[in-house]
Amino acid sequence: MQILDNPGREQWLQILQRPYVDNSAVLQSVQHILAAVKEKGDAALYGFAQQFDGVALDSLQVSAEEIAAAAGQLSEELKAAIVQAKKNIETFHARQLSTTEVVETMPGIHCWRRSVGIDKVGLYIPGGTAPLFSTVLMLAIPAKLAGCREVVLCTPCGKDGKVHPAVLFAAQQTGVSRIYKVGGAQAIAAMALGTESIPSVYKIFGPGNQYVTVAKQLVQMQGVAIDMPAGPSEVCVLADETANPAFISADLLSQAEHGPDSQVLLVTTAAGLLDQVNAELASQLERLPRKDFAAKALDNSKAVVLANLEDAVAMVNAYAAEHLIICTDKADEVGDRITNAGSVFIGNYSPESAGDYASGTNHTLPTNAFARAYSGVSVDSFVKKITYQKLSVEGLQAIAPTVVAMAEAEGLEAHAEAVRVRVRH
Repeated sequence: MQILDNPGREQWLQILQRPYVDNSAVLQSVQHILAAVKEKGDAALYGFAQQFDGVALDSLQVSAEEIAAAAGQLSEELKAAIVQAKKNIETFHARQLSTTEVVETMPGIHCWRRSVGIDKVGLYIPGGTAPLFSTVLMLAIPAKLAGCREVVLCTPCGKDGKVHPAVLFAAQQTGVSRIYKVGGAQAIAAMALGTESIPSVYKIFGPGNQYVTVAKQLVQMQGVAIDMPAGPSEVCVLADETANPAFISADLLSQAEHGPDSQVLLVTTAAGLLDQVNAELASQLERLPRKDFAAKALDNSKAVVLANLEDAVAMVNAYAAEHLIICTDKADEVGDRITNAGSVFIGNYSPESAGDYASGTNHTLPTNAFARAYSGVSVDSFVKKITYQKLSVEGLQAIAPTVVAMAEAEGLEAHAEAVRVRVRH
């Protein structure tokens, strides 16, 4: 890790900047994929499966038999873990459901807002270097709670033409049955444009590599909503002298192992902590099956030492991390001072892994500093908020002068007349 000792605030912007990636080649490739799917439909998807995944599929859709057989291919321990995680995620997200409240703004004028599930949503589940079955829970559970009528799931298959059984079991547990063996940008294209087998949807959710991210951005320009902009995964740890170096190192590595482009940042007020953290990183790294990925991510990571906690909090708010772990004295109070983060983990015993899998919160979060303005996925992500108003005769008469005066001032005579004609009647 690169160590930066008490940098001035004028240096922060440069220090906290995510690495620039020229994705012009990716953009061209994704544009070609979108055009092919639009023109050729299923035929393009079969071709891309052969080209990118090295598999000749005889069907794009996962069969009911394959879904039913998945449970028998998993250990009882893993199935129990998935069921427990589902329960926790469901419990937390169910509390996000809102009730309709009618507000009388003036006598005879009633206004309210109703949440309505998005009719058709698409879920993308990555499966390139690791089968992210946990993401099935994170997306399908709020979709079902929100009342989405049609849920389509796309995920890449292996060279044997099969989807990982844990992905299928998680889908079965959440009630998702329309599952397709399609990955990458072509999956986003299929859900956005529709093919003979895969229906088009109104909004697409889920993380992915740079090809998936660019595909989501392009289809958004064509009128299909997406959950949020996303980039490589990232974690920021805020620590003082009370933090445990082994815990910090484990947290940094748990993010770094996602891939070589993962973002890892340590902000600390305790310079003496760094030697211990580096020693732990070296030791723990050697035990990781994905140590090559993690090592490359760490090569591009930073540890920043600051003089006081106020500056440290200011820096992590400026960074706006996807995941922020607070390992400080009075961590709860520090947590209340956080204004920019996707998800916050408070205290030495709150590892990011808990939120990634089973605590109940959602792990689909804004990256690349989008946490300054975006929230993570929730039930709200899967609903539309429709406003209503109902005016009685008395209510219209009471508000008519206000509406007419404002409409006339804006030069919109028809707006004013729409009120006046009712008053005269």
